[in-house]
This record gives sequence, C-alpha cells and structure tokens, in this order.
Amino acid sequence: MTAQSAQVRAAAHRRKFKKELETEQMSARVRKVVEALGVVDRSTRAVVFAAAGVFLGYAAITFDPGKAKGVDGTLRRFASTSIGPWLLVLVALVLVVFGLYCFCEAGRRRV
Repeated sequence: MTAQSAQVRAAAHRRKFKKELETEQMSARVRKVVEALGVVDRSTRAVVFAAAGVFLGYAAITFDPGKAKGVDGTLRRFASTSIGPWLLVLVALVLVVFGLYCFCEAGRRRV
C-alpha cells in the first residue's frame, strides 16, 4: 500500500493522468480546472493509501492481524483522534473532488 501510495503520488506530481484525457478538446480554463482536480484527487488518494499501508505494516510487524486496517478502518481510526471530525470533513471534500474529476474524465477519457 505504501509503495502504491508513492507511485500514485509521483504520477499525480508528473500529471500522468493527463495522458488519459483528451485535453486538446478542452478550453484552457477547463483544462486548468481538470488538471487541478486530478492532482488533488491523486495526491489525497496517495495519502489514504499510505495511512492504510502503515496500519498493514504495523499489523505485520506485531504479528496481530486484528490491527490491519483497510481504508474504512483507517477512516475510523482518523475519526477517533482529537481532530477526527475535521479529518472526516476533509475526506468528504476529497470525495467531492474525486467525483468532480470523474465527471470531467467521463466526458474526455481516451478510449
């Protein structure tokens, strides 16, 4: 998960997702918005993967499979912290960004 996180983050930084889109058919303004949405989407997805990877690694090191957490467990763990509600609001906003990016991608995806 942490390796995948690094890969997703690097791809976001290099904006590799633009290869999947027909950006030449977009206006400059729309292209900038879609690019920003893509970078935010991929970067935050990388953070969630990294957090889940940390929990999986910890479970492996301590030989306690019950401590392994997927994305849902990671979000529950975030919620139990002192800033948990704010983290969940941030996650919700990220999901909105993801939805907007998917909407943009649906109309302009290369097939």
